[in-house]
Amino acid sequence: MTGVITGEGGRSLVVDAVTHRYGSSVAVESINLDIRAGELVALLGPSGCGKTTLLRIVAGFIRQTEGRIVLGDEVVDDLPPNRRRIGIVFQNYALFPHMTVGENVAYGPAAQGVPRDERVAEARRVLDLVRLGHLADRYPRQLSGGQQQRVALARALAIRPRILLLDEPFAALDKNLRLDMQIEIKRLQRLSGVTTVMVTHDQEEALSMADRVAVLSQGRLEQFAPPIAVYDRPQSLFVNTFVGSANVLPGAVVAGDGTAARVALDVGTEIVARVPGGRLEAGQRCVVCIRPEHLALGDDPAGFAAVVEMGLPLGATVVHEVRAATGAGIKVAEPRKASTLLRAGGTAVRVLPTAPDLAAAYPLS
Repeated sequence: MTGVITGEGGRSLVVDAVTHRYGSSVAVESINLDIRAGELVALLGPSGCGKTTLLRIVAGFIRQTEGRIVLGDEVVDDLPPNRRRIGIVFQNYALFPHMTVGENVAYGPAAQGVPRDERVAEARRVLDLVRLGHLADRYPRQLSGGQQQRVALARALAIRPRILLLDEPFAALDKNLRLDMQIEIKRLQRLSGVTTVMVTHDQEEALSMADRVAVLSQGRLEQFAPPIAVYDRPQSLFVNTFVGSANVLPGAVVAGDGTAARVALDVGTEIVARVPGGRLEAGQRCVVCIRPEHLALGDDPAGFAAVVEMGLPLGATVVHEVRAATGAGIKVAEPRKASTLLRAGGTAVRVLPTAPDLAAAYPLS
């Protein structure tokens, strides 16, 4: 490996009040993102939430209806894609089948007018960085999926991009290779120092790789925060249920202030939960989101009564599905010790919240 690519990497990116409409349909609405130089940010959300549209706006493939894209200290709205110095890795990699690996990687510098000797040296350098220098003379059809992805990444890095965009880069890979490539791309992003924006619908991918995660829903930005904050302190009901798994338990507010509320849950216990969206009034109906790992099974009378329906061993964790007296199905995740038996179906238990400070209450609309 030959060293760090510096080039023009590490530029900041500002998405300033960007809105885009397709006719009367709003694809993204008033999106504001301030991405720091050298940061890896994931745009996370379900299909149709606007994340790919936003990526294409940053790349210059779409001109937004409103707002600005600022790269470093330059507004780039009037620049075509080839003048924005942005590297892109597409979902299908888009390698040229008639070119060798080395020629694919050198294509970008060639299009920029870089002399032949320099672009060949640059291609060799980035191929060494992605650990594929020994395959420079092969063709894409002679490579595995993971190798093709690394070639696509090397080609994007060879132009010394100011920003690197990754569009669902792991979707075509199987699970084991996907994890290996997530680690590899994170390593390369750190080595190159290039500011990176990655589009994904895979929450584990976003939470494990990104410095910050922008969660989108129906074209709107729901939350932009570090992964731990998105998971532990989601700011909306959508984020709480989309990122990770959450039990959604209805109840009524007993008392509250601007930051927390005591809620009498319909399942038969009270809990003090934080209130991300603002004040909840006494008597108001709401739902409380509690993650499965923040509940425990036992016989503590402070918990609410339930009956075990089934248990699913998932490696080091056991997830029990229990049924409350109200009929609500609730998931409880517990660490699995060696030789621990699953609780039999029909077993009566009490369910107790173990991290009430991480529960969140939202008003019923």
